[in-house]
Amino acid sequence: MKRFLLAIAAILPLFAALPAQAFEAFSQAAFTMAQDKGDKILLHVHAPWCPTCRAQEPGVALLEKQRPEVKVFRVDFDSQKDVLRQFNVRQQSTLIAFNGAEERARAVGITNRDAIAALVAETR
Repeated sequence: MKRFLLAIAAILPLFAALPAQAFEAFSQAAFTMAQDKGDKILLHVHAPWCPTCRAQEPGVALLEKQRPEVKVFRVDFDSQKDVLRQFNVRQQSTLIAFNGAEERARAVGITNRDAIAALVAETR
């Protein structure tokens, strides 16, 4: 038992080093406001049970840190079906990049940080 507790104590600092996630839950009002302001936007269609979605999180978090001008919204795949219909999304792990009201790029299942950054670069 003592070894187990020591192992847990050794691992805990590693979790503190993980990127903070400041994803904003999607709301139509906030999204519309960001579009009206001409913001660069990334929608991350996410499901908590999806391993691909979880693999995308570090890349999206790094993007938020490196490009704070990009507004990131998380759409819950399981509970926000109306939003999925609005954006014609058929599966979780979908990323959609906007420049204001204009959709510029879309990808499903990409987890590579550089690929996520390249997707958002399409908003320029």
